[in-house]
Amino acid sequence: MTAQIAHLGDPATHFWLTRSMARVVGVSFSEAMATGVMSAADYAQMVTRCRQCPYVQDCQAWLGAQQGVSACAPEFCRHAKTLSDLIDAV
Repeated sequence: MTAQIAHLGDPATHFWLTRSMARVVGVSFSEAMATGVMSAADYAQMVTRCRQCPYVQDCQAWLGAQQGVSACAPEFCRHAKTLSDLIDAV
């Protein structure tokens, strides 16, 4: 039996990438948690999912190119669906 070990990226980097992606699409995690739309555990899972993402450089480049609020996260983002749902819910 062969075990596979998944590489996880730096927690601080992915915390800020997750938070930045949300900010750029107009989502406030604080508001989402205050209204019960998401929990702290949901937020932590998002950061962990981001830590597994192979598109860190693409993400950083996309975020750096944004001039204002974007209608949605890029397709390669592991949070695109979740952020879209949060945009509609908050």
